[in-house]
Amino acid sequence: MGAYQDTRVVVTGAGGGIGAALAHRFAAEGARVVVNDLDPDRAAAVADRIGGRALAVPGDASTVVAEAREALGGTVDIYCANAGIAAGGDAFADEDVWDAAWQTNVMAHVRAARLLLPDWLERGSGRFVSTVSAAGLLTMIGAAPYSVTKHGALAFAEWLSLTYRHRGIQVHAICPQGVRTDMLTAAGSAGELVLAPTAIEPDTVADALFDGMAKGTFMILPHPEVAGYYTARATDPDRWLSGMNHLQRTWEGA
Repeated sequence: MGAYQDTRVVVTGAGGGIGAALAHRFAAEGARVVVNDLDPDRAAAVADRIGGRALAVPGDASTVVAEAREALGGTVDIYCANAGIAAGGDAFADEDVWDAAWQTNVMAHVRAARLLLPDWLERGSGRFVSTVSAAGLLTMIGAAPYSVTKHGALAFAEWLSLTYRHRGIQVHAICPQGVRTDMLTAAGSAGELVLAPTAIEPDTVADALFDGMAKGTFMILPHPEVAGYYTARATDPDRWLSGMNHLQRTWEGA
């Protein structure tokens, strides 16, 4: 009997990486898990590897709640808003790049919460897990759409927590730096410079989340050093920006 025995969980973007690790971990703890991914084959493959406690529900993360709720017998206890787009580019990136990042990294969370909250508030319990990234606390060179929308994801998670925690809603924001996933590969040379040297495995992120859930922690930092960076940013923004600009120039020179 695991800590989450028969808990009903949805994990979006679970066809690989952090999402797959979360789905495996919840199932190992006894939960019934909906594995959601835009790619049906990837979702099915993860669900098959997990076995009987998992069910693949492929499709857009923005519209999965109703189908997932039906698959789980009428309700969802924990929703992991993990699907994301690592949209690179600067401020001049095409509008469709910005829009795709906004829709997936922010609005998918808003749409899910809109559907989940009425039931959660009525019964006085529910847990929303947002995979934000350290880019949502700090920023990421070479990736304006990603950095800006991940800040939005963190802001929404904070708003959910401060608004509903007294009514039984628990919210967690996972903020890792580099994780050895396809998204790290997609980050290209900027990812190689900034993220790859300290990259961790997806299972380590899952471990950090479960530790944070047990402690009731809002901000989950799988890379503990991120707390220091966040403090430095808040304490002396100009010094922090100068340091980040040095990193930008190093990247440009490379």
